[in-house]
Amino acid sequence: MIEDRVLIAGAGPVGLVAAAQLVRQGIPVTVFEAGNDLSGESRASTFHPPTLDMLDELGVARQLIDEGLKAPKLQYRSKKDGVIAQFDFGEISDRTKHPYRVQSEQFKLTRILLAHLRNDSHFRIEFGARLRSVQQDDDGVQVSVRVDDREAIRTGRWLIGADGARSEVRRSLGVEFEGFTWPERFLVLSTPFDFDAVIPDLVSVNYVADPECWQFLLRIPGMWRVMFPVPQNVGDEAALSPEFGQSLLARVVAGVKPFDILHTTLYRVHQRVAKQFRVGRAFLAGDAAHINNPLGGMGMNGGIHDAVNLTSRLAAVYSGQATDHDLDRYDAQRRLVTLESVQTQTIQNKRDLEAKDEESQVEFRDRLRGIAADPDARKIYLERVSMIASLRRAGELG
Repeated sequence: MIEDRVLIAGAGPVGLVAAAQLVRQGIPVTVFEAGNDLSGESRASTFHPPTLDMLDELGVARQLIDEGLKAPKLQYRSKKDGVIAQFDFGEISDRTKHPYRVQSEQFKLTRILLAHLRNDSHFRIEFGARLRSVQQDDDGVQVSVRVDDREAIRTGRWLIGADGARSEVRRSLGVEFEGFTWPERFLVLSTPFDFDAVIPDLVSVNYVADPECWQFLLRIPGMWRVMFPVPQNVGDEAALSPEFGQSLLARVVAGVKPFDILHTTLYRVHQRVAKQFRVGRAFLAGDAAHINNPLGGMGMNGGIHDAVNLTSRLAAVYSGQATDHDLDRYDAQRRLVTLESVQTQTIQNKRDLEAKDEESQVEFRDRLRGIAADPDARKIYLERVSMIASLRRAGELG
């Protein structure tokens, strides 16, 4: 017999936001998490204004904001020109209740959400439960999960695959993950070094263009996360060495020996989108559906937007206020917006920062200065980088 509940694979930000959205409307949910606890990895650490608006609806934004760091301004620099342009999210305060980014590690949100959900009778979570396969028919889905070295069967009306870039849900559904992998890897170094003391007019979010080695400086509570590209000819072991990390940080500020490096992460960078976000009663969301480079902080935010879009539709179908056909709009809206907005913007961000020739560097500098000098253009730009524009575009797709 099919259980009357929604199954969710993955207890990351996307999976738990989906669970919270459904539970608050009285829909039973079971979340399967392959790990024995919530992940403690920093990973994404940017929450955009409309995402904060969504989390506010769930009653969890205030605690996240209190535990994080407000970043009302965004800055672009180049090694050659210094500050190129600065943007203030306060200019779009008429578009959002949260006219700033919040910098906070994603694991803080998942813990806030789990605490929020724990005592709700509609919510279940199974840790150490790795989804292995999916079967479905017109009435529901059946998943096989590995729990304590044994196979177990769970059933539900629908399944949401929010189980990351290596999604077992996507694999089991046979959905192609279209796109490419960048030749460079990205290295993120976390350091408590006081960059404000040595770099004038620094804000909390800083993109630094450099044809040799661009940098991204992001302030989070108690430290900075600094991102660099790593060339193909540098092996993983060398890239993770303290000496290599020190050499990169010396590009930001020369003469400091040594920097205190608290954490080092090296990862490959992809731009991929699933060929479809819906297969019958199963759906893909977040990294299971799309991945992109982190310049712009759009990956996790886009996944949360997926979750809110999808669960709003599922709730309407569940209550009889909409037909199953309405669920196709999730695929139509979120997949196209991902291709048009998230992929396009993040690819452009990377190309701007790494521009090699003088003509491209001048075009980037002049384009940003032109936008910064025009009040209307600034608003349009801020709506785009904050992802407000992509949500509006999704609504236009019907």
